[in-house]
Amino acid sequence: MSWDKAPQSVATVPDGDWDLTIWSWLRATARPTAIVLGLGFGLAACTALPGDGPWMGGAASTTTEALPFDVIDLTPTTIANYRQPPPIDRPSTVSNLPAGGRVAVAPGDAIKVRIFEPYEGSIFPTIQRPGADFGVQRVTDDGTINVPFVGTIKVAGLDLGQIEKKVAQQVTASGKAQEPQVIVEFVADRTHTVMVSGDVRNPGRVSLLEGVRTVVEAINKAGGPAGIGGQSANGVGANQFEVIVRRNGQIILQSQFSDVLAGGDIGLQKNDEIVVRPNPRVFTVLGAVVKAGNVDMSKHTVSLLEAMGMVGGLNDTRANKTGVYVFRLGELQTNPTARGKVFRLDLYQPVSIFIAQQFPVLPKDVVYITNAPLYEYDKILTSIYRTVSIVGVARGNIVSTGGF
Repeated sequence: MSWDKAPQSVATVPDGDWDLTIWSWLRATARPTAIVLGLGFGLAACTALPGDGPWMGGAASTTTEALPFDVIDLTPTTIANYRQPPPIDRPSTVSNLPAGGRVAVAPGDAIKVRIFEPYEGSIFPTIQRPGADFGVQRVTDDGTINVPFVGTIKVAGLDLGQIEKKVAQQVTASGKAQEPQVIVEFVADRTHTVMVSGDVRNPGRVSLLEGVRTVVEAINKAGGPAGIGGQSANGVGANQFEVIVRRNGQIILQSQFSDVLAGGDIGLQKNDEIVVRPNPRVFTVLGAVVKAGNVDMSKHTVSLLEAMGMVGGLNDTRANKTGVYVFRLGELQTNPTARGKVFRLDLYQPVSIFIAQQFPVLPKDVVYITNAPLYEYDKILTSIYRTVSIVGVARGNIVSTGGF
């Protein structure tokens, strides 16, 4: 018995053929049921169907009073308030630091003392002959060293020249040398150092006596950030590292390493602490793009146009060219009452390409490209088609069984 030949009422059912009544009922109800299910699914499609992000129909510039953010249309007029100038390297503030200064010896330092005499036959050799090297003299906790033939000498707080003069005076006063020549040099610096730690190749103490005067010089002396110069598979650059400098327990510098290189360098003092740590500058791209996800900012400033290009551009079959949005949180750390901002760009306008070139994407921004309306309608129609197909398959299975 086919579907179309099923009896239309119970009165026409032959004896013993009551199952035809079931076919009649199914024929009368299956098609309307499919239509009702399809329409109901279509009405709920905006919330029931999966999507790439929020529905932006409610983000209108006229309704910002009821929203926790401000909606700003990017136009040739409004872009002037958000355009950022390109980064310019500025003169470093350490350019006027003195080339060197007085270096005083302190307990824990290790120095070497050598004594020479101008004449042969004395206790100490002439400068042309080897010897007169008394080895490494470590400054004790009470600030003294013990030199053979000279005795104990108080050196803490004196620079190398003052120590040379004091040793010469003491050895001359003892009558053990005439017109002695004394040379004192550092062997190991324990006090005039800064600590470089964190994500550097060679963490540890760096001596200021090795010509290190600034933060950049100290980081370079420690091998530089681990991740620059081919050490990282991700090609991490100076823009992805943060530098923190502490002095006497207080933070005196906290900045991206790229900003320090661009002129934000500062001079160092002994016992300063330098910490280099990863601080990725990342923005997120969602929605109708070729490849959504998090994107590292490989340079200091990235425009909106560059941001879309970094993910392969907009998806031609899905993207709504009038629905390009940038979500940006307010400065909540400095201003708890700050409102977020949603920037909206209409790429159908030719001038929008120039606007996108000027608008900067900042770290933690979210760039969201909405789906085109026809794409959403296509999803609804596809869902209705699948619903009707399911009902049709069910009907076919019932017909093929020949009854219950």
